Amino acid sequence: MDNRTPRHSFTTVTDLVLPSETNPLNNLFGGELLARMDRAASIAARRHCRRVVVTASVNHVAFSRMIPLGSVVTIEAQVSRAFSSSMEVYMDVFIEDRESGERTKANEAIYSFVAVDDTGRPVQIPSIHPESEEEKQRYDAALRRKQLSLVLAGKMKAKDATELKALFE
Repeated sequence: MDNRTPRHSFTTVTDLVLPSETNPLNNLFGGELLARMDRAASIAARRHCRRVVVTASVNHVAFSRMIPLGSVVTIEAQVSRAFSSSMEVYMDVFIEDRESGERTKANEAIYSFVAVDDTGRPVQIPSIHPESEEEKQRYDAALRRKQLSLVLAGKMKAKDATELKALFE
């Protein structure tokens, strides 16, 4: 399988916040944003492996800023690390000022996906080679997050989580 970079999976989704998608304070529902991020992340994951992908987990979501009615919302997603059949997708969410057009980071999230065949069985995916410093940081952190998740799920012993242990040495 060929070696890919996060750039190969880069996906941008831009949309407008409509009244039916807001809470009583006229801000975007968190669940609506989660669904938008899931769609953007699934496109990025599919671009990476060119297979059907399924959401395995929502690893992290930070709702840092409210997103008001009428806002233009842009989600930028790309695969940060690929494992054997799973991959982590990192997303940044921006809102655009209506008057100046200036973009501000509002939220971020990390989702995990698994590539599957037509019967739903996991399949091997290409590895990924980070290029920029940010991509390298996200790539390294992805392994720590995966090990932590495995330890918490009881699927890995803490003593075997070498990346996590290295943080405390």
